[in-house]
Amino acid sequence: MTEERDASGEGRMPGVPDGPGTDHSDVSGPEAHGDPEDSHAHGHSHDHADHSDHGDHGDDEERCGCGSSCGCGDTGGDSTAVPDGGATPANVDEDGKLGDVEFTKPAEGLSQDVEDGRPDEIVNPPDGAKPGTPSYGIRAEMNDIETPEDKTWFMELDEAVIDEGRCIQCGTCVASCPSDSIGIGEDGLPELVKMCTGCSMCWDFCPRGGLRYERQWKITGGDDNVKGAGDPITEFSAKVEEDWREGAQDGGLVTSVLIHLLEAGEIDGALVATESDDEPWKAESFLATTPAELIDSAGSIYNQTMALGNLGLDQWEHKLPDKDPADISLALVGTPCEIEGIRALQDFEWDYASQEAGVRAVDYTIALMCTKNFNYERLMGEQLVEQRDIDLDDVGKMDVLDGKMMVYDRDGELIVDEDVEAFHGAALKGCDECADFTGYCADLTVGSVGSSDEYSSVIVRTEQGLDAWELTKDDLDYHDLEDRGAVGGLQSWDKKKAFDSLERPFDPDAPRFIDYADHAANYGTELNPHEAGH
Repeated sequence: MTEERDASGEGRMPGVPDGPGTDHSDVSGPEAHGDPEDSHAHGHSHDHADHSDHGDHGDDEERCGCGSSCGCGDTGGDSTAVPDGGATPANVDEDGKLGDVEFTKPAEGLSQDVEDGRPDEIVNPPDGAKPGTPSYGIRAEMNDIETPEDKTWFMELDEAVIDEGRCIQCGTCVASCPSDSIGIGEDGLPELVKMCTGCSMCWDFCPRGGLRYERQWKITGGDDNVKGAGDPITEFSAKVEEDWREGAQDGGLVTSVLIHLLEAGEIDGALVATESDDEPWKAESFLATTPAELIDSAGSIYNQTMALGNLGLDQWEHKLPDKDPADISLALVGTPCEIEGIRALQDFEWDYASQEAGVRAVDYTIALMCTKNFNYERLMGEQLVEQRDIDLDDVGKMDVLDGKMMVYDRDGELIVDEDVEAFHGAALKGCDECADFTGYCADLTVGSVGSSDEYSSVIVRTEQGLDAWELTKDDLDYHDLEDRGAVGGLQSWDKKKAFDSLERPFDPDAPRFIDYADHAANYGTELNPHEAGH
Protein backbone atom coordinates (compact mmCIF):
# COMPACT_ATOMS: atom_id res chain seq x y z
CA MET A 1 0.00 0.00 0.00
CA THR A 2 1.47 3.40 -1.03
CA GLU A 3 0.79 6.58 0.99
CA GLU A 4 0.64 10.02 -0.71
CA ARG A 5 2.85 12.54 1.16
CA ASP A 6 3.32 16.35 1.20
CA ALA A 7 6.58 18.22 1.19
CA SER A 8 7.04 17.77 4.94
CA GLY A 9 6.76 13.99 4.62
CA GLU A 10 3.45 13.75 6.47
CA GLY A 11 1.07 11.21 5.06
CA ARG A 12 -2.05 12.54 3.35
CA MET A 13 -5.06 10.78 1.84
CA PRO A 14 -6.42 11.86 -1.56
CA GLY A 15 -9.45 14.08 -1.18
CA VAL A 16 -8.47 15.14 2.42
CA PRO A 17 -7.19 18.69 3.17
CA ASP A 18 -3.82 19.50 4.75
CA GLY A 19 -3.63 20.17 8.46
CA PRO A 20 -3.66 23.58 10.23
CA GLY A 21 -1.60 26.36 8.70
CA THR A 22 -2.03 25.33 5.09
CA ASP A 23 -3.28 28.16 2.91
CA HIS A 24 -6.14 27.40 0.52
CA SER A 25 -7.77 30.83 0.56
CA ASP A 26 -7.29 31.64 -3.08
CA VAL A 27 -8.06 28.49 -5.02
CA SER A 28 -11.33 29.30 -6.74
CA GLY A 29 -11.31 29.90 -10.45
CA PRO A 30 -9.26 28.52 -13.32
CA GLU A 31 -6.34 30.93 -12.80
CA ALA A 32 -5.53 29.35 -9.45
CA HIS A 33 -5.66 25.80 -10.77
CA GLY A 34 -3.93 26.38 -14.08
CA ASP A 35 -5.09 25.07 -17.41
CA PRO A 36 -7.87 22.54 -16.88
CA GLU A 37 -6.35 20.40 -19.61
CA ASP A 38 -3.21 20.07 -17.47
CA SER A 39 -5.04 19.30 -14.24
CA HIS A 40 -3.88 15.68 -14.07
CA ALA A 41 -0.30 16.69 -14.78
CA HIS A 42 -0.38 19.08 -11.83
CA GLY A 43 -2.23 16.70 -9.50
CA HIS A 44 -5.30 18.92 -9.17
CA SER A 45 -8.20 16.78 -10.38
CA HIS A 46 -9.80 16.42 -6.94
CA ASP A 47 -6.96 15.93 -4.55
CA HIS A 48 -5.82 19.55 -3.92
CA ALA A 49 -2.06 19.52 -3.90
CA ASP A 50 -0.06 21.89 -1.67
CA HIS A 51 -1.63 25.42 -1.85
CA SER A 52 0.45 27.10 0.86
CA ASP A 53 1.32 30.10 -1.39
CA HIS A 54 -2.29 31.17 -1.88
CA GLY A 55 -2.75 33.18 1.30
CA ASP A 56 -3.70 32.36 4.85
CA HIS A 57 -6.86 31.69 6.83
CA GLY A 58 -6.85 34.85 8.89
CA ASP A 59 -7.88 34.49 12.51
CA ASP A 60 -9.29 30.96 12.14
CA GLU A 61 -6.33 28.76 11.32
CA GLU A 62 -8.48 25.62 11.70
CA ARG A 63 -10.61 26.47 8.64
CA CYS A 64 -9.72 25.31 5.18
CA GLY A 65 -11.11 28.41 3.47
CA CYS A 66 -11.45 26.84 0.07
CA GLY A 67 -15.19 27.06 -0.07
CA SER A 68 -17.53 24.64 -1.78
CA SER A 69 -14.98 23.55 -4.35
CA CYS A 70 -13.05 21.47 -1.78
CA GLY A 71 -14.04 18.00 -0.65
CA CYS A 72 -13.52 18.97 3.03
CA GLY A 73 -17.04 20.41 3.16
CA ASP A 74 -15.96 23.68 4.89
CA THR A 75 -18.28 26.40 3.59
CA GLY A 76 -17.49 28.94 6.24
CA GLY A 77 -18.34 27.34 9.54
CA ASP A 78 -16.77 24.62 11.67
CA SER A 79 -17.05 21.29 9.86
CA THR A 80 -15.59 17.81 10.03
CA ALA A 81 -13.40 16.95 7.05
CA VAL A 82 -15.16 14.56 4.67
CA PRO A 83 -14.12 13.07 1.36
CA ASP A 84 -16.09 13.36 -1.87
CA GLY A 85 -19.44 11.69 -1.34
CA GLY A 86 -19.84 12.74 2.28
CA ALA A 87 -18.71 9.53 4.10
CA THR A 88 -16.32 9.66 7.04
CA PRO A 89 -12.94 8.40 5.80
CA ALA A 90 -11.34 5.35 7.37
CA ASN A 91 -8.00 5.73 9.22
CA VAL A 92 -8.26 9.57 9.09
CA ASP A 93 -8.88 11.85 12.07
CA GLU A 94 -11.05 14.98 12.10
CA ASP A 95 -8.10 17.09 10.96
CA GLY A 96 -7.50 14.88 7.95
CA LYS A 97 -4.40 13.23 9.39
CA LEU A 98 -3.77 9.62 8.31
CA GLY A 99 -3.71 7.36 11.36
CA ASP A 100 -1.82 4.14 11.94
CA VAL A 101 -2.59 1.37 9.44
CA GLU A 102 -2.29 -2.26 10.49
CA PHE A 103 -1.52 -4.92 7.94
CA THR A 104 -2.37 -8.62 8.32
CA LYS A 105 0.46 -10.76 7.07
CA PRO A 106 -0.89 -13.30 4.54
CA ALA A 107 -0.72 -16.94 5.58
CA GLU A 108 1.77 -19.04 3.65
CA GLY A 109 0.76 -22.22 1.88
CA LEU A 110 -2.91 -22.12 2.84
CA SER A 111 -6.05 -20.06 2.51
CA GLN A 112 -6.29 -17.32 5.10
CA ASP A 113 -8.93 -17.84 7.78
CA VAL A 114 -10.61 -14.44 8.01
CA GLU A 115 -13.49 -15.38 10.30
CA ASP A 116 -14.83 -18.21 12.38
CA GLY A 117 -17.38 -20.65 11.09
CA ARG A 118 -17.73 -22.93 8.09
CA PRO A 119 -16.14 -21.71 4.86
CA ASP A 120 -19.40 -22.33 2.97
CA GLU A 121 -21.57 -20.60 5.58
CA ILE A 122 -23.80 -17.84 4.23
CA VAL A 123 -23.93 -15.01 6.76
CA ASN A 124 -27.14 -13.01 7.30
CA PRO A 125 -29.05 -14.01 4.15
CA PRO A 126 -31.92 -11.66 3.27
CA ASP A 127 -35.37 -12.50 4.60
CA GLY A 128 -37.10 -15.01 2.36
CA ALA A 129 -33.92 -16.00 0.54
CA LYS A 130 -33.06 -19.68 0.16
CA PRO A 131 -29.29 -19.72 -0.27
CA GLY A 132 -27.42 -22.77 -1.47
CA THR A 133 -26.37 -24.53 -4.64
CA PRO A 134 -29.21 -24.43 -7.15
CA SER A 135 -30.61 -27.71 -8.41
CA TYR A 136 -30.50 -28.73 -12.04
CA GLY A 137 -33.91 -27.11 -12.35
CA ILE A 138 -32.09 -23.80 -12.82
CA ARG A 139 -31.28 -24.93 -16.37
CA ALA A 140 -34.87 -24.31 -17.38
CA GLU A 141 -34.72 -20.79 -15.92
CA MET A 142 -31.48 -19.95 -17.72
CA ASN A 143 -32.41 -21.17 -21.20
CA ASP A 144 -35.08 -23.02 -23.11
CA ILE A 145 -32.77 -25.77 -24.39
CA GLU A 146 -34.24 -29.21 -23.86
CA THR A 147 -32.05 -32.01 -22.48
CA PRO A 148 -31.17 -34.52 -25.21
CA GLU A 149 -33.17 -37.72 -24.80
CA ASP A 150 -30.07 -39.92 -24.71
CA LYS A 151 -28.60 -38.19 -21.65
CA THR A 152 -28.90 -39.86 -18.26
CA TRP A 153 -27.52 -38.10 -15.20
CA PHE A 154 -26.15 -39.28 -11.86
CA MET A 155 -29.34 -37.82 -10.38
CA GLU A 156 -31.31 -40.57 -12.11
CA LEU A 157 -29.04 -43.21 -10.57
CA ASP A 158 -29.42 -41.48 -7.22
CA GLU A 159 -33.20 -41.36 -7.54
CA ALA A 160 -33.77 -44.91 -8.75
CA VAL A 161 -31.05 -46.86 -6.94
CA ILE A 162 -29.23 -45.04 -4.14
CA ASP A 163 -32.12 -43.13 -2.56
CA GLU A 164 -34.32 -46.21 -2.93
CA GLY A 165 -31.87 -48.27 -0.85
CA ARG A 166 -31.14 -50.59 -3.79
CA CYS A 167 -27.42 -49.78 -4.06
CA ILE A 168 -25.26 -52.90 -3.60
CA GLN A 169 -22.06 -50.87 -3.08
CA CYS A 170 -20.10 -52.54 -5.89
CA GLY A 171 -18.44 -49.28 -6.98
CA THR A 172 -19.05 -49.79 -10.71
CA CYS A 173 -20.52 -46.30 -11.09
CA VAL A 174 -17.39 -44.75 -9.56
CA ALA A 175 -15.13 -46.73 -11.89
CA SER A 176 -17.16 -45.91 -14.99
CA CYS A 177 -17.28 -42.11 -14.66
CA PRO A 178 -15.08 -40.52 -17.37
CA SER A 179 -14.91 -37.20 -15.50
CA ASP A 180 -14.21 -38.58 -12.01
CA SER A 181 -17.39 -36.87 -10.83
CA ILE A 182 -18.48 -39.69 -8.50
CA GLY A 183 -16.83 -40.44 -5.17
CA ILE A 184 -17.52 -42.58 -2.11
CA GLY A 185 -19.27 -40.86 0.79
CA GLU A 186 -18.71 -41.44 4.49
CA ASP A 187 -21.76 -43.73 4.45
CA GLY A 188 -20.05 -45.99 1.90
CA LEU A 189 -22.44 -44.97 -0.88
CA PRO A 190 -21.67 -43.25 -4.19
CA GLU A 191 -22.05 -39.48 -4.21
CA LEU A 192 -21.52 -36.68 -6.71
CA VAL A 193 -18.32 -34.74 -5.97
CA LYS A 194 -18.39 -32.38 -8.96
CA MET A 195 -20.61 -31.47 -11.89
CA CYS A 196 -22.27 -34.38 -13.70
CA THR A 197 -21.96 -34.23 -17.50
CA GLY A 198 -24.91 -36.51 -18.20
CA CYS A 199 -22.79 -39.07 -20.07
CA SER A 200 -25.08 -41.91 -18.86
CA MET A 201 -22.23 -44.31 -18.02
CA CYS A 202 -22.84 -44.56 -14.27
CA TRP A 203 -26.41 -45.56 -15.05
CA ASP A 204 -25.51 -47.94 -17.87
CA PHE A 205 -23.02 -49.97 -15.82
CA CYS A 206 -24.96 -50.17 -12.55
CA PRO A 207 -26.11 -53.79 -11.94
CA ARG A 208 -29.24 -52.44 -10.23
CA GLY A 209 -29.81 -49.71 -12.81
CA GLY A 210 -29.01 -49.81 -16.49
CA LEU A 211 -26.94 -53.02 -16.67
CA ARG A 212 -29.07 -56.06 -17.45
CA TYR A 213 -26.76 -58.34 -15.52
CA GLU A 214 -28.24 -61.61 -16.84
CA ARG A 215 -27.34 -60.50 -20.36
CA GLN A 216 -23.77 -59.96 -19.14
CA TRP A 217 -23.64 -63.63 -18.05
CA LYS A 218 -24.34 -64.69 -21.60
CA ILE A 219 -21.91 -62.19 -23.13
CA THR A 220 -19.14 -63.38 -20.79
CA GLY A 221 -19.80 -67.11 -20.56
CA GLY A 222 -21.87 -68.07 -23.60
CA ASP A 223 -25.37 -69.32 -24.26
CA ASP A 224 -25.12 -72.13 -21.69
CA ASN A 225 -24.12 -69.81 -18.86
CA VAL A 226 -27.63 -69.05 -17.64
CA LYS A 227 -28.95 -72.26 -16.07
CA GLY A 228 -28.22 -74.01 -12.80
CA ALA A 229 -24.68 -73.11 -11.75
CA GLY A 230 -23.74 -72.23 -15.32
CA ASP A 231 -21.53 -74.26 -17.61
CA PRO A 232 -18.18 -74.58 -15.82
CA ILE A 233 -15.07 -76.29 -17.14
CA THR A 234 -14.59 -78.32 -13.97
CA GLU A 235 -15.39 -78.30 -10.23
CA PHE A 236 -13.55 -79.40 -7.10
CA SER A 237 -13.67 -79.57 -3.33
CA ALA A 238 -10.26 -78.48 -2.06
CA LYS A 239 -8.37 -77.20 0.96
CA VAL A 240 -4.98 -75.75 1.79
CA GLU A 241 -2.66 -77.87 3.92
CA GLU A 242 -0.39 -75.07 5.21
CA ASP A 243 -0.71 -73.95 8.83
CA TRP A 244 -1.91 -70.46 7.90
CA ARG A 245 -5.26 -71.93 6.75
CA GLU A 246 -6.55 -71.69 10.33
CA GLY A 247 -7.20 -67.98 9.78
CA ALA A 248 -8.83 -68.49 6.38
CA GLN A 249 -12.45 -69.08 5.44
CA ASP A 250 -13.19 -72.79 4.89
CA GLY A 251 -10.38 -74.29 2.77
CA GLY A 252 -8.35 -71.12 2.22
CA LEU A 253 -8.57 -71.57 -1.55
CA VAL A 254 -8.77 -67.91 -2.57
CA THR A 255 -5.66 -66.98 -0.62
CA SER A 256 -3.71 -69.95 -1.98
CA VAL A 257 -4.60 -69.18 -5.61
CA LEU A 258 -3.56 -65.55 -5.19
CA ILE A 259 -0.24 -66.47 -3.54
CA HIS A 260 0.60 -68.82 -6.40
CA LEU A 261 -0.30 -66.19 -9.02
CA LEU A 262 1.83 -63.64 -7.21
CA GLU A 263 4.85 -65.92 -6.78
CA ALA A 264 4.63 -67.01 -10.42
CA GLY A 265 4.77 -63.37 -11.55
CA GLU A 266 1.31 -63.59 -13.11
CA ILE A 267 0.00 -60.68 -11.05
CA ASP A 268 1.51 -57.66 -9.28
CA GLY A 269 -1.18 -57.57 -6.62
CA ALA A 270 -4.72 -58.58 -5.69
CA LEU A 271 -7.55 -56.25 -4.70
CA VAL A 272 -9.15 -57.95 -1.71
CA ALA A 273 -11.20 -57.03 1.35
CA THR A 274 -9.43 -56.61 4.66
CA GLU A 275 -10.57 -55.61 8.13
CA SER A 276 -10.44 -51.92 8.99
CA ASP A 277 -7.85 -50.83 11.55
CA ASP A 278 -10.41 -48.49 13.13
CA GLU A 279 -13.67 -50.45 13.15
CA PRO A 280 -13.71 -54.19 13.94
CA TRP A 281 -15.21 -56.41 11.26
CA LYS A 282 -15.66 -53.56 8.80
CA ALA A 283 -14.35 -54.44 5.34
CA GLU A 284 -12.09 -52.11 3.37
CA SER A 285 -10.53 -52.49 -0.07
CA PHE A 286 -6.87 -53.38 0.09
CA LEU A 287 -4.27 -54.14 -2.57
CA ALA A 288 -2.20 -57.06 -1.28
CA THR A 289 1.18 -57.36 -2.98
CA THR A 290 2.91 -59.98 -0.81
CA PRO A 291 1.98 -63.49 0.41
CA ALA A 292 2.06 -62.20 4.00
CA GLU A 293 -0.49 -59.49 3.20
CA LEU A 294 -2.72 -62.04 1.49
CA ILE A 295 -2.60 -64.35 4.50
CA ASP A 296 -3.37 -61.46 6.86
CA SER A 297 -6.44 -60.62 4.74
CA ALA A 298 -7.79 -64.20 4.60
CA GLY A 299 -11.36 -64.78 5.73
CA SER A 300 -14.76 -63.36 4.82
CA ILE A 301 -16.22 -60.07 6.02
CA TYR A 302 -19.89 -59.58 5.29
CA ASN A 303 -20.10 -56.02 4.02
CA GLN A 304 -19.18 -54.42 0.72
CA THR A 305 -16.11 -52.26 0.05
CA MET A 306 -17.06 -50.36 -3.15
CA ALA A 307 -14.21 -52.42 -4.64
CA LEU A 308 -14.45 -51.10 -8.20
CA GLY A 309 -14.25 -47.56 -6.86
CA ASN A 310 -10.78 -48.39 -5.54
CA LEU A 311 -9.14 -49.41 -8.81
CA GLY A 312 -7.27 -46.14 -9.30
CA LEU A 313 -3.61 -47.18 -9.50
CA ASP A 314 -2.50 -43.83 -8.06
CA GLN A 315 -4.10 -44.93 -4.79
CA TRP A 316 -1.77 -47.94 -4.68
CA GLU A 317 1.29 -46.44 -6.37
CA HIS A 318 3.43 -46.92 -3.26
CA LYS A 319 2.77 -50.68 -3.36
CA LEU A 320 3.15 -51.37 -7.07
CA PRO A 321 6.32 -51.96 -9.10
CA ASP A 322 7.79 -49.05 -11.04
CA LYS A 323 6.63 -49.92 -14.53
CA ASP A 324 4.23 -48.74 -17.20
CA PRO A 325 0.63 -48.92 -15.86
CA ALA A 326 -0.32 -50.78 -19.03
CA ASP A 327 1.97 -53.61 -17.87
CA ILE A 328 0.46 -53.92 -14.38
CA SER A 329 -1.56 -57.10 -13.79
CA LEU A 330 -4.07 -57.52 -10.96
CA ALA A 331 -6.48 -60.08 -9.58
CA LEU A 332 -9.85 -58.99 -8.24
CA VAL A 333 -11.72 -60.88 -5.54
CA GLY A 334 -15.32 -59.80 -5.15
CA THR A 335 -18.99 -60.60 -4.99
CA PRO A 336 -20.75 -61.70 -8.20
CA CYS A 337 -22.15 -58.21 -8.79
CA GLU A 338 -18.64 -56.72 -8.65
CA ILE A 339 -17.42 -59.26 -11.19
CA GLU A 340 -20.38 -58.45 -13.46
CA GLY A 341 -19.39 -54.79 -13.24
CA ILE A 342 -15.71 -55.24 -14.10
CA ARG A 343 -16.55 -57.54 -17.01
CA ALA A 344 -18.96 -55.01 -18.47
CA LEU A 345 -16.45 -52.16 -18.08
CA GLN A 346 -13.72 -54.19 -19.81
CA ASP A 347 -15.98 -54.93 -22.78
CA PHE A 348 -15.80 -51.30 -23.93
CA GLU A 349 -12.99 -49.02 -25.01
CA TRP A 350 -14.24 -46.04 -23.01
CA ASP A 351 -11.74 -43.99 -21.02
CA TYR A 352 -12.54 -44.41 -17.32
CA ALA A 353 -10.36 -41.49 -16.18
CA SER A 354 -8.49 -42.17 -12.92
CA GLN A 355 -9.81 -45.77 -12.86
CA GLU A 356 -8.84 -46.53 -16.47
CA ALA A 357 -5.49 -48.24 -15.84
CA GLY A 358 -6.90 -50.25 -12.94
CA VAL A 359 -9.91 -51.48 -14.92
CA ARG A 360 -7.61 -52.67 -17.72
CA ALA A 361 -5.13 -54.23 -15.27
CA VAL A 362 -7.57 -56.80 -13.88
CA ASP A 363 -6.57 -60.09 -15.52
CA TYR A 364 -7.97 -62.59 -13.02
CA THR A 365 -11.36 -62.50 -11.29
CA ILE A 366 -12.49 -64.65 -8.37
CA ALA A 367 -16.14 -64.53 -7.30
CA LEU A 368 -17.25 -65.46 -3.80
CA MET A 369 -20.54 -67.38 -3.64
CA CYS A 370 -23.06 -64.92 -2.26
CA THR A 371 -26.76 -64.83 -1.47
CA LYS A 372 -26.71 -61.40 0.17
CA ASN A 373 -24.44 -58.84 1.77
CA PHE A 374 -25.02 -56.48 4.67
CA ASN A 375 -24.80 -52.90 5.80
CA TYR A 376 -21.99 -52.70 8.36
CA GLU A 377 -23.73 -50.44 10.90
CA ARG A 378 -26.98 -52.39 10.80
CA LEU A 379 -25.38 -55.84 10.99
CA MET A 380 -22.54 -55.31 13.43
CA GLY A 381 -23.85 -52.35 15.43
CA GLU A 382 -27.58 -52.96 15.67
CA GLN A 383 -27.95 -56.73 15.22
CA LEU A 384 -24.89 -58.06 17.03
CA VAL A 385 -23.85 -55.38 19.54
CA GLU A 386 -27.18 -53.82 20.52
CA GLN A 387 -29.61 -56.72 20.12
CA ARG A 388 -27.36 -59.69 21.00
CA ASP A 389 -24.82 -58.03 23.28
CA ILE A 390 -21.84 -59.32 21.27
CA ASP A 391 -18.46 -57.64 21.79
CA LEU A 392 -16.99 -57.28 18.30
CA ASP A 393 -13.47 -57.60 19.69
CA ASP A 394 -14.35 -61.14 20.73
CA VAL A 395 -15.54 -62.22 17.25
CA GLY A 396 -13.08 -64.54 15.50
CA LYS A 397 -15.08 -65.65 12.44
CA MET A 398 -18.42 -65.18 10.71
CA ASP A 399 -20.12 -67.41 8.17
CA VAL A 400 -23.41 -67.65 6.29
CA LEU A 401 -24.05 -71.32 5.54
CA ASP A 402 -27.13 -73.47 4.95
CA GLY A 403 -29.39 -70.51 5.59
CA LYS A 404 -27.73 -69.77 8.94
CA MET A 405 -25.78 -66.80 10.28
CA MET A 406 -23.00 -68.22 12.43
CA VAL A 407 -20.61 -66.20 14.55
CA TYR A 408 -17.63 -67.73 16.38
CA ASP A 409 -15.47 -66.27 19.11
CA ARG A 410 -11.67 -66.24 18.99
CA ASP A 411 -11.54 -69.70 20.62
CA GLY A 412 -13.72 -71.17 17.87
CA GLU A 413 -16.85 -71.40 20.05
CA LEU A 414 -20.17 -70.78 18.29
CA ILE A 415 -21.82 -67.72 19.88
CA VAL A 416 -24.54 -66.96 17.29
CA ASP A 417 -26.42 -69.63 15.28
CA GLU A 418 -29.64 -68.24 13.79
CA ASP A 419 -31.58 -68.24 10.55
CA VAL A 420 -30.08 -65.62 8.29
CA GLU A 421 -33.59 -64.24 7.77
CA ALA A 422 -33.41 -62.91 11.34
CA PHE A 423 -30.80 -60.48 9.99
CA HIS A 424 -32.79 -59.49 6.93
CA GLY A 425 -33.17 -55.91 8.15
CA ALA A 426 -29.41 -55.50 7.98
CA ALA A 427 -29.09 -56.87 4.44
CA LEU A 428 -28.62 -54.65 1.41
CA LYS A 429 -32.03 -54.37 -0.21
CA GLY A 430 -30.60 -54.60 -3.72
CA CYS A 431 -29.23 -58.09 -2.99
CA ASP A 432 -32.76 -59.46 -3.20
CA GLU A 433 -32.77 -58.71 -6.94
CA CYS A 434 -29.59 -60.70 -7.61
CA ALA A 435 -29.87 -64.09 -9.32
CA ASP A 436 -26.11 -64.65 -9.47
CA PHE A 437 -25.20 -66.79 -6.47
CA THR A 438 -22.24 -68.48 -8.18
CA GLY A 439 -20.60 -65.57 -10.03
CA TYR A 440 -21.30 -66.48 -13.66
CA CYS A 441 -18.84 -63.87 -15.01
CA ALA A 442 -15.78 -64.89 -12.97
CA ASP A 443 -12.72 -66.96 -13.89
CA LEU A 444 -13.05 -68.89 -10.64
CA THR A 445 -15.92 -69.18 -8.17
CA VAL A 446 -15.15 -70.16 -4.58
CA GLY A 447 -17.47 -70.86 -1.64
CA SER A 448 -18.43 -73.37 1.00
CA VAL A 449 -21.70 -74.76 -0.41
CA GLY A 450 -21.27 -78.25 -1.88
CA SER A 451 -18.22 -79.24 0.19
CA SER A 452 -17.71 -80.67 3.67
CA ASP A 453 -16.23 -78.74 6.58
CA GLU A 454 -12.75 -77.32 6.05
CA TYR A 455 -13.07 -77.67 2.27
CA SER A 456 -13.93 -75.01 -0.30
CA SER A 457 -15.97 -75.54 -3.43
CA VAL A 458 -14.11 -74.37 -6.54
CA ILE A 459 -15.81 -73.80 -9.91
CA VAL A 460 -13.41 -73.23 -12.81
CA ARG A 461 -15.27 -71.19 -15.43
CA THR A 462 -12.70 -69.92 -17.94
CA GLU A 463 -9.34 -70.83 -19.45
CA GLN A 464 -7.82 -68.04 -17.35
CA GLY A 465 -9.32 -69.63 -14.26
CA LEU A 466 -7.98 -73.03 -15.31
CA ASP A 467 -4.46 -71.58 -15.60
CA ALA A 468 -4.74 -70.25 -12.05
CA TRP A 469 -6.01 -73.61 -10.82
CA GLU A 470 -3.15 -75.48 -12.51
CA LEU A 471 -0.63 -73.22 -10.76
CA THR A 472 -2.21 -74.01 -7.37
CA LYS A 473 -3.57 -77.55 -7.34
CA ASP A 474 -0.33 -79.40 -6.55
CA ASP A 475 -0.20 -77.72 -3.14
CA LEU A 476 -3.82 -78.59 -2.31
CA ASP A 477 -5.79 -81.49 -0.94
CA TYR A 478 -8.59 -81.76 -3.51
CA HIS A 479 -11.12 -84.08 -5.17
CA ASP A 480 -14.22 -83.76 -7.35
CA LEU A 481 -16.91 -81.44 -6.05
CA GLU A 482 -18.79 -83.37 -3.39
CA ASP A 483 -22.33 -82.08 -3.90
CA ARG A 484 -23.11 -80.43 -7.23
CA GLY A 485 -26.80 -80.58 -6.38
CA ALA A 486 -26.33 -78.31 -3.36
CA VAL A 487 -24.68 -75.63 -5.48
CA GLY A 488 -27.28 -75.86 -8.26
CA GLY A 489 -30.11 -75.94 -5.74
CA LEU A 490 -29.00 -72.79 -3.96
CA GLN A 491 -28.44 -71.08 -7.31
CA SER A 492 -32.01 -71.94 -8.29
CA TRP A 493 -33.35 -70.67 -4.95
CA ASP A 494 -31.40 -67.45 -5.40
CA LYS A 495 -32.81 -66.99 -8.89
CA LYS A 496 -36.37 -67.52 -7.70
CA LYS A 497 -35.87 -64.93 -4.96
CA ALA A 498 -34.62 -62.49 -7.59
CA PHE A 499 -37.61 -63.14 -9.84
CA ASP A 500 -39.90 -62.26 -6.93
CA SER A 501 -38.00 -59.04 -6.23
CA LEU A 502 -37.21 -57.71 -9.69
CA GLU A 503 -39.72 -55.17 -10.95
CA ARG A 504 -38.42 -55.55 -14.52
CA PRO A 505 -38.46 -58.62 -16.80
CA PHE A 506 -35.54 -61.05 -16.39
CA ASP A 507 -34.35 -61.63 -19.96
CA PRO A 508 -30.83 -62.87 -20.85
CA ASP A 509 -31.54 -62.25 -24.56
CA ALA A 510 -32.59 -58.59 -24.23
CA PRO A 511 -30.18 -55.68 -24.85
CA ARG A 512 -27.42 -55.28 -22.26
CA PHE A 513 -28.39 -51.74 -21.25
CA ILE A 514 -31.78 -50.65 -19.92
CA ASP A 515 -32.99 -47.13 -20.68
CA TYR A 516 -33.81 -45.06 -17.63
CA ALA A 517 -37.30 -44.39 -18.96
CA ASP A 518 -37.97 -48.14 -19.23
CA HIS A 519 -36.61 -48.73 -15.74
CA ALA A 520 -38.72 -45.88 -14.36
CA ALA A 521 -41.83 -47.34 -15.99
CA ASN A 522 -41.18 -50.67 -14.22
CA TYR A 523 -40.11 -49.29 -10.84
CA GLY A 524 -42.29 -46.18 -10.68
CA THR A 525 -39.36 -43.80 -10.19
CA GLU A 526 -39.42 -40.19 -11.30
CA LEU A 527 -38.44 -39.15 -14.80
CA ASN A 528 -35.92 -36.29 -15.10
CA PRO A 529 -35.42 -35.83 -11.33
CA HIS A 530 -32.64 -33.32 -12.04
CA GLU A 531 -35.23 -30.98 -13.53
CA ALA A 532 -37.53 -31.40 -10.54
CA GLY A 533 -35.12 -29.93 -8.02
CA HIS A 534 -33.44 -33.21 -7.07
